[in-house]
Amino acid sequence: MRLIFRFSIPVQKGNQAVSDGTLALALRSLVERVKPEAAYFHLDDGCRAGTIVFEATDQLQMAEINEPLFSKLDAKIDIQPAIGLEELLEKI
Repeated sequence: MRLIFRFSIPVQKGNQAVSDGTLALALRSLVERVKPEAAYFHLDDGCRAGTIVFEATDQLQMAEINEPLFSKLDAKIDIQPAIGLEELLEKI
């Protein structure tokens, strides 16, 4: 199942995480774990944020993906299933 994984990190926690290297480690770990088809990093309401699209085969994997961002970065996370245009056109 394809998922769109969005996160945002509060400014103060993000600044601290950049300074101590936690942000780079967390993002590298996330990208290595999910092997995204697309990954974008941007601002969301003035906070550091990211949108990552990847395939997941097991819902239990979500806890492993979410926890480092929750515990180390105080991230707000939103996950939505998604399908591509070709998949949609096949279904309708």
